[in-house]
Amino acid sequence: MSTPNSLSQSDSLLIEVFTEELPPKSLRRLGDAFSEGISSALKAAGLLGENSVATGYATPRRLAVQVSNVLSQAPDYPVREKLLPTSIAFDAEGKPTAPLQKKLASLGYTDIDLSTLEKAGEGKNEALYLNVIAKGAALEQTAQQALEQTLSKLPIAKMMHYQVLQKNGELADVEFARPAHRIIALHGKQILHISALGIDAANQTEGHRFLAPGIITIASADQYESDLASKAKVLPSFNKRREFIQSALLKAAGADLVLMPDSLLDEVTALVEWPAIYECHFDQEFLEVPQECLILTMQTNQKYFALTDKQGKLRNRFLIVSNIETNKPEAIISGNERVVRPRLSDARFFFQQDQKRPLASRVADLGKVVYHNQLGNQLDRTKRVQGIAVGIAKALSADEVLASRAAEIAKTDLLTDMVGEFPELQGIMGRYYATHDGENTEVASACSEHYMPRFAGDDLPQSQIGTILAIADKLETLVGIWGVGLAPTGDKDPYALRRHALGICRLLLEKNLGLNLPDLIELARKQFPQKDVQEKAEAEDIYAFIIDRLRAYLRDQAVAGKPFTTEEIDAVLSQSPAQLNDLIDRLSALREFNALAEAAQLAAANKRISNILKKNATAIPINCSSTLLQVPAEIALYQALEKLTPTLTAAYEKRQFVDLLKALVALSAPIDQFFADVMVMDPNPELRDNRLALLQQLHQKMNLIADIGKLA
Repeated sequence: MSTPNSLSQSDSLLIEVFTEELPPKSLRRLGDAFSEGISSALKAAGLLGENSVATGYATPRRLAVQVSNVLSQAPDYPVREKLLPTSIAFDAEGKPTAPLQKKLASLGYTDIDLSTLEKAGEGKNEALYLNVIAKGAALEQTAQQALEQTLSKLPIAKMMHYQVLQKNGELADVEFARPAHRIIALHGKQILHISALGIDAANQTEGHRFLAPGIITIASADQYESDLASKAKVLPSFNKRREFIQSALLKAAGADLVLMPDSLLDEVTALVEWPAIYECHFDQEFLEVPQECLILTMQTNQKYFALTDKQGKLRNRFLIVSNIETNKPEAIISGNERVVRPRLSDARFFFQQDQKRPLASRVADLGKVVYHNQLGNQLDRTKRVQGIAVGIAKALSADEVLASRAAEIAKTDLLTDMVGEFPELQGIMGRYYATHDGENTEVASACSEHYMPRFAGDDLPQSQIGTILAIADKLETLVGIWGVGLAPTGDKDPYALRRHALGICRLLLEKNLGLNLPDLIELARKQFPQKDVQEKAEAEDIYAFIIDRLRAYLRDQAVAGKPFTTEEIDAVLSQSPAQLNDLIDRLSALREFNALAEAAQLAAANKRISNILKKNATAIPINCSSTLLQVPAEIALYQALEKLTPTLTAAYEKRQFVDLLKALVALSAPIDQFFADVMVMDPNPELRDNRLALLQQLHQKMNLIADIGKLA
């Protein structure tokens, strides 16, 4: 291992870029990218010690990184580089050729002693190698390159273009997320002479805009965080600031629960440098409005934190995170209470106006809303979902009238003022309005539940009609979008078809619905009058797509804390199951079977049978004739299978999968003897085909639950 140069010094490095207010929703990503970019460049240059730690900082007006144990000069290191084949490097007289001289010049070794070059290899493979000790990277030069490259690669959605006055009096064009004003670059206490964004680095930054305005000098890289906190009223660490806010909110909430979605916490953390928590109130009368509306308007428009009691009922007090700490917060509190009132008034107005018109009266207006230019409007889509929902209700012996009604009005809340203002409330408001209109309870619930599950791990519908409509809605989207040629490709899935497919899988499996998946896909296809849509939405492709999502879902499932293996999942899904609700039972039974002593032999035999049948697929008759059996081993296998078939059939019909698989053990010895004594591919075609028919019957009975050959 190389050792540092004698003149190299190790100390902490600090780089900060001080700017105007950065985009709050991007701040966390910007801070992480800035820290990672600088530290990675230093590491690649060999300037970090084994125990170096990079600490990132991000506030509304600064991005910074502090890296411990950074060398001022990286260790020198040996370089061995292949130059050219010897035959090209030297001419017939042994003198260096122009290509060799050009190559050495490009590497910066024009005056190197040619006798120090190494020859390696033999004959035509002999080549010339350069062996030198290269100078390690200098921190200042590396920091300059690292800063430039990192700033150019930050995940900035939209750049600002502005001009900076240079020392020579000229204006330079600059682009960055926001105008930059200062740069700090310190190695210990020493200022690094680097620049970026038209600014030369120094050791000064600025404090809190209101609590500590003015210039702050950072004495050394190690004092950055403490100096900002004590002198500048700035908590520079994004994570520590977020933890402080979260802790302070919980303390201020007291016995109540504070609603703190991660996205809101991140955004508020990105808006303040010295957070302070204050309690505010709104008028009790606003609690007549559905609390989801009030919570959303407080979170989305004002960045406030709503409070509920232990039962989840909204309180009329809320918490704010201010960027100003004061002993007299009355003006801040009253100002925020004054600002939130018109927002809540708007929500109440929308709610009251929407209730004046029943959802059913809005159905016709869905015809004015375009769904997709090849699939018609929302009314067309509603009718398709209606047809699918009724078909599913019929298959489940559920109330077809309620399923039809739920499908008819489920999307009408999209036309209400409240959902127009807050699209996130679609479905939620549908339930409130349907309840107000006197709709059946399950119909009202379905207006909200049909969006479930919205994401991986989300709750499933509780009502039967909600479950039916959720399946119908997702099937219509999947088949329709597939039918217009917009199936997902690569990472692109603009219509979230993967999420819809996973949702269908979860609904069928976790709700234990004995529905036939291919039949459901065909039911959905028939709702589209466009022939080209039906042709493109091939049932086999859509089924395979859903099964692929199911495969990913099953990998996350476990029995007794042990996840299912890829082989177990493949064994079950290779049978193209029409019903999904018993897949976990099949997998569990397969795992129990695989623990038997005879499992490996049966799996290997089943795989061998599969290979034989694949090679002779066209020659196999439907039934095996007992009169054509000659060898005792094949007669014994036939009789064992005939004896066991009623047991297997009964167990399969009763879904007693463990018993079924364990019963296969009785076939282990007859199968072994069959392959030991019987020539399957007999020269006599009649005997050969009959033996293939026997193997096919055996194969079918062995694979009722899963293709156990996949376990081999």
